[in-house]
Amino acid sequence: MRGYSRMLRRMVAALLACVAAVGLSACDGQPPSVEASSSASQTGPDLTASQEKAIRRRILAGINAANDSRDAKGLDAYMSGPALTIRTSELSIAKATGELDPKTTIPSGAVQTVIPTDSGWPRSVFTITTTTKDQQSKRLLVLRQDSARNNYRLWAVARLFEGAQLPKFAIPSIGSSLGEADDSGLVMTPSDAVQRYADVLQKGSQSDYAKQFSDDYFRQDLATLAETVQKGMEQNAGTQNQTFTASRDDISVMRSTDGGDLVVARIDSQWKRSAGEGRKSLPASDAEKALFGSGTATSVMTVTYVNVVALYIPPANSGKQVVAVGAERQPVAVKAS
Repeated sequence: MRGYSRMLRRMVAALLACVAAVGLSACDGQPPSVEASSSASQTGPDLTASQEKAIRRRILAGINAANDSRDAKGLDAYMSGPALTIRTSELSIAKATGELDPKTTIPSGAVQTVIPTDSGWPRSVFTITTTTKDQQSKRLLVLRQDSARNNYRLWAVARLFEGAQLPKFAIPSIGSSLGEADDSGLVMTPSDAVQRYADVLQKGSQSDYAKQFSDDYFRQDLATLAETVQKGMEQNAGTQNQTFTASRDDISVMRSTDGGDLVVARIDSQWKRSAGEGRKSLPASDAEKALFGSGTATSVMTVTYVNVVALYIPPANSGKQVVAVGAERQPVAVKAS
């Protein structure tokens, strides 16, 4: 996941620069046309691969138009959930800086589509894209339809880690079953996995659940960032901490053919940085600066992040750990207090 690591390295560099200087001192009113039948077959998928492609193209066209205008107005016709929150922040930053971060790119091509067979709503489609033109990693997209009268919208995006091994799913013409937050028959339920992974992100190896999860790029990069910042803070008598809170409602689950679950979920976090006496806590990256705008810096700065994580939960009695296969992280609000 080279692009994600580069972003965190840039933030580390920016933070160290701040320490050296002064201390560390974010729907259309028309009724939507329904893109799939309002009743799903219990024995087969409700969408074809070609229908999913048409839906995805419509969504990406709307997102690209918002990208071009640097304006999130009307974007909720094409995005929802954490994807909408993150893209709204990205567009606000792009309007201030004059350019979109390359990580916002969503390739139009797909290498795999996982279509549900379930009746009822909300209903999700998981799609794995190709790599980007500049060889950034593949994206895992979750397209969600909230009800029979709503169109599908892009609910979540996670950049897949380099070399990530995803589980196998049934071919689109057969379809896969959607999972639930309380699915059994796994090493842990999806809900528990997300809650525990948030604890691991916050406490690292000191978490009671650390050994239940395989090491991954996201954990490594966040740990490196926190350690680097901590050293800088200590030199200036400052402090910093991050708290991670899993959202129990923002979760999508797809069952794989091996009996495991692929889970995509939202985890919110707050990064509080307190500068030493007589110092100001400043935004730590161009993104944070853009979101902070003309705000007045004080000794304490709190940055709210939205994190999207993709976790594979293996079957019970498999002897395997839960593994993160992708993630996304975006600051959405910066506040001095």
